[in-house]
Amino acid sequence: MHYNFIAIEGNIGSGKTSLAKMLGEDMKASLILEEFADNPFLPKFYKNPEKYAFPLELSFLAERYHQLKERLAHTSLFSELIVSDYYIAKSMIFSRTNLSKDEYRLFQKMFEIMDANLPRPDLLVYLYKDIQQLQANIKKRGRHYEQKIPDEYLIKVQESYLNYIRQNAKMPVLVIDTNKLDFVKNPQDYERLHYLLSQRYAPGMNHITA
Repeated sequence: MHYNFIAIEGNIGSGKTSLAKMLGEDMKASLILEEFADNPFLPKFYKNPEKYAFPLELSFLAERYHQLKERLAHTSLFSELIVSDYYIAKSMIFSRTNLSKDEYRLFQKMFEIMDANLPRPDLLVYLYKDIQQLQANIKKRGRHYEQKIPDEYLIKVQESYLNYIRQNAKMPVLVIDTNKLDFVKNPQDYERLHYLLSQRYAPGMNHITA
């Protein structure tokens, strides 16, 4: 493996946590998983986005920052592999989608202060799936507050991710079209992803249809 710190990203329902867990177990990596289940604003946000978007994004940013700061302070980026199921820039991507312009400008200032204190991943992986497959995965995992997410919202999130990657990627970013893969149930599909992650990539966006 050429990388010490890999972050797995993707839209809602893309399988990023499943892949991070599989890689962590397979490669005996230190695993960092996003902690969101107890966030009191998430169910409220899906019912009333305008009212709860800012406290939701602010609470997520604080949780992500504190988790990464604590975990990365106790691991060595030089001697062990770290796999995370998110990248801190996720906060900027979702806030740009969910916040008003004034709220976003304020949020951006807070993000930049926190982001400056965290190391960047050696490789950022973005799992691309079309909206129909994302909705199928969302329904399959059964979180009640996600069941009415409209296609339009998932499209906006997808576009925000890809735009951010195009404009801000200073590290190697691997965008993998996984529409034809089921890496959870099919070992060959997982091995294909494992192989792709073991290759060297140039800084910027590297797009692969797996």
